Amino acid sequence: MYDDILVPTDGSPAATAAIDHAISLAKTYDATVHALYVVDASAFSSIEAGSELVIDALEEEGQHAVEEITAAAEAAGIDVVTHVVSGTAYRRILDYVDDEGIDLIVMGTHGRSGVERFLLGSVTERVVRTADVPVLTIRQGGKDEGEDGE
Repeated sequence: MYDDILVPTDGSPAATAAIDHAISLAKTYDATVHALYVVDASAFSSIEAGSELVIDALEEEGQHAVEEITAAAEAAGIDVVTHVVSGTAYRRILDYVDDEGIDLIVMGTHGRSGVERFLLGSVTERVVRTADVPVLTIRQGGKDEGEDGE
């Protein structure tokens, strides 16, 4: 059913929450996990001095994020492919799906709602609305989602 499963990551706890689900599915279907980190430098395009340092730092962060997925997949005996690319996150995710023949996307969601989601946008929401393959969203657990009564 699933041969290639994509786990887009930004290194956040929400993205990390999706890793175990993707690996479990990959084990079940003997699938390859693809770890993808997108460096979205557009937010830093207005910075004249030091933008290259910011991009380098983001690329390094991306390497750490995909290495986390690599370690988890290899520990489970799952084949893994990693990529760190630049561009607009949701567009690059969708391009990767098309280019690599991805069957399923497993990605975390921060659980934002209302004005916060409207102002910040949501990569996951855009992917869910526009992907041609199934998207499994994993909600980040913990206090950020109101366990403390907020």
